Amino acid sequence: MSNLYRVFVYGTLKRGEPNHHWLSTVTNGQQTFKGTATTKNAYPLVIASRYNIPYLLDKAGTGHRVSGEVYDVDKQMLENLDVLEDHPKYYTRREEEVEMLETGERLSVWIYFFPRYKPNLLDYEMLQDYSSARAPPGKQYVYRSARDSQPYYSEVML
Repeated sequence: MSNLYRVFVYGTLKRGEPNHHWLSTVTNGQQTFKGTATTKNAYPLVIASRYNIPYLLDKAGTGHRVSGEVYDVDKQMLENLDVLEDHPKYYTRREEEVEMLETGERLSVWIYFFPRYKPNLLDYEMLQDYSSARAPPGKQYVYRSARDSQPYYSEVML
């Protein structure tokens, strides 16, 4: 793959999570798993909205160093991830540094942050590692196919 973009995923896009198919579907583009990592800086990772979506709030220095996975993706896959994350309207993608768990190497990666969050989200439980299956009762991710058509952005977004 040429013209690669390094992406860090921390929520439903990780292996074994509900939206990993976005990364593994070849028609969305190419990807290569590089390993697991943690963010260099602490951030609040919370589960919010009636659909129990994981949000990485854009507030460095609060919360935990967040665990996730690093992938090299092509331009087509990056564009499809932007669609899923509704970048830049909902999430905002920007480069940050992570530390690879296996080697300690520091890498610059693209991360999707939630910048325009309601302040009360900072009162939610802050996670270091997201898993829908291990989420507290009633906090498992709600698949898009199971959602109603009512907008939910206003529940979490300023």
